[in-house]
Amino acid sequence: MNGLAEGMQINAVTGGIGAEISGVDIAEELSGETIAAIRQALLDHLVVFFRDQDITPEQQIAFVKHFGEPDIYPFVKGLDEHPEITPILKLPEETINFGGIWHSDTVYLKNPPMGTVLYAKELPPMGGDTLFANQYAAYDNLSAPLREFLDGLTAVNSAAKGSAATTRSDRVADAGTGEEEVLEAEHPAVRTHPETGRKALFVNFGHTVRFKGMTKAESTPILEYLFQHQIKPEYSCRFIWSPGALAFWDNRCAQHYPVNDYHGYKRLLHRITLKGDKPF
Repeated sequence: MNGLAEGMQINAVTGGIGAEISGVDIAEELSGETIAAIRQALLDHLVVFFRDQDITPEQQIAFVKHFGEPDIYPFVKGLDEHPEITPILKLPEETINFGGIWHSDTVYLKNPPMGTVLYAKELPPMGGDTLFANQYAAYDNLSAPLREFLDGLTAVNSAAKGSAATTRSDRVADAGTGEEEVLEAEHPAVRTHPETGRKALFVNFGHTVRFKGMTKAESTPILEYLFQHQIKPEYSCRFIWSPGALAFWDNRCAQHYPVNDYHGYKRLLHRITLKGDKPF
């Protein structure tokens, strides 16, 4: 197969982040040109969305492998036949949703994911949207003295931070694996994207606990300011899920927040994260 998928279009959804890609059937074999165009759209827009995809777990994995190597999530058991696929599930009787805070995925790992691919399997009749925020813009719009200060800092990120640990408690309990190991990693507070060369703010409310060499008391006022700054509406977009929708975001420069506004309904999505490199 040669050339771009016939009818492929890439349309930005906001001025700050996000693009919707149409005219691509992920279930089909994709050409090298189409894969390259999707990757470039991801680099340009930080998160890309596809609608009306009818794919199997095997096809989701095959799609992801065009862009990197699938990883295994450390806390929640994946599908029996496909452990790299993590079910993102909220049951009708539950009130806490998985990952229901602003965060970057698993930055408590030495090599956080390059990106994440999330596919809608079962949705509530309303609600359950996901917000995304551009961390290039968050960094660029800080004052020059604050950018210079943050450029020299290292952030300490922990899986045990209460805000994040609570949101996965139901699924960890289902798996019966427990969370005995406290995963923690240090990364630059501002990372340089390995493909674009741009700087992005790389702290997040879900996992960042302090700056290296500083106490929590010293770090907290700075972090609280950054946590509010980095999710401003002008840096953000809101994705309204629909059956068969798929989102693919760049975890190196985008944060996300799944909205928890659908109590009493089931929501199930299949997630795959792609292995990343050590931030610098």
